[in-house]
Amino acid sequence: MSLSTQPAHAAAPTRFDSPVLDVVVPVYNEEIDLEPCVRRLHAYLEASFPYRFRITIADNASTDSTPEVAGRLAYDLPEVASVRLAEKGRGRALKYVWTQSDAAVLAYMDVDLSTDLGALLPLVAPLISGHSDLAIGSRLARGSRVVRGAKREFISRSYNLILRGTLAARFSDAQCGFKAIRSDVAARLLPMVEDTGWFFDTEMLVLAERAGLRIHEVPVDWVDDPDSRVDIVATAVADLKGIVRLLRAFGSGKLPLAALRDQLGRDPLPVAGVPAGLTGQLIRFAAVGVASTLAYLALYALFRLGVGPQWANFAALLLTAIANTAANRRLTFNVRGNDGAWRHQTQGLIVFGIGLALTSGALALLGALHSAPAKPVELAVLIAANLLATAVRFLLLRIWVFRSRTPDPAEATT
Repeated sequence: MSLSTQPAHAAAPTRFDSPVLDVVVPVYNEEIDLEPCVRRLHAYLEASFPYRFRITIADNASTDSTPEVAGRLAYDLPEVASVRLAEKGRGRALKYVWTQSDAAVLAYMDVDLSTDLGALLPLVAPLISGHSDLAIGSRLARGSRVVRGAKREFISRSYNLILRGTLAARFSDAQCGFKAIRSDVAARLLPMVEDTGWFFDTEMLVLAERAGLRIHEVPVDWVDDPDSRVDIVATAVADLKGIVRLLRAFGSGKLPLAALRDQLGRDPLPVAGVPAGLTGQLIRFAAVGVASTLAYLALYALFRLGVGPQWANFAALLLTAIANTAANRRLTFNVRGNDGAWRHQTQGLIVFGIGLALTSGALALLGALHSAPAKPVELAVLIAANLLATAVRFLLLRIWVFRSRTPDPAEATT
């Protein structure tokens, strides 16, 4: 069976007779390895996988006889389909086939079958049950067994450390060629993924994590292919460019991750003894407020050693306001990811200005009433003014800065 290569914008509707699993095998000039690997995969699925399945060979503009081999396999095996794309790019092939597929769960694996096929059912089972949104095979998870050279091991671990340091990624293995995703998640997530090459996996996982999706990790047995033709230097440069692009996108807030979270994200589990709703927000806000007030007083006392009360108040309040907005954003109002972070900080600074006016006004009034007030009196006035500013701050954060927004339908489908 062969498929067309017209672009698609959404996943095809799942039919009663549709396969549960569609395993995509992206290939480029694999005329020798393609047939034995696909027949081995097909035999395994036929014998061990309890649901309907399809294997889709996605040819990335091969220049050898790979298309002919793929076509022969599609003719011989009813569960095999072939797709030919005019341009190279693993990410391009996966994005195209996944958005065209009518299967409930979409997966892919490298043609060399470096990963033990016994991990396939554990990979897709949490997606079939609805427990998880994406699943990845991990060569770095506890329990995995890996056979590969020291050079590739060092590169893999270094890359994942870079992801943790720059993008705060929590998944353990971005580039293992063994992943799966639910089709409803793919239909909403993949339009945001720009990369068409090897960075596709990383970008998809980072966006999924930022949107609050659940990523299931499976330790795998992996035997590296010594004949791999991946250009490590070119791939590393492209990955670093992709990381920079994502950092810019998160900083600008242009990605509609909030809309995706509203559609697919999972709310944090309730914590025993911690109320939800307004009561819970007040408790968390109060805790953040106590910490902020203590930090403010410590900073004020420190700055007061070198400058006057107004400048000390300004500097201490500015620093604690930035930290307070970030803490309340994450802890009190449960806003995650960088989507809208700059807007929230800007609005938080406006709220800071109101707090500054209240505390500065209190200091000015105290100065008008007493030319040289005692330090304990000055601090007591500031505490009272900060309590008032805190109450105003909570109201403004709740009804203005972090109020619930109904996503724009156009934005949600961007």
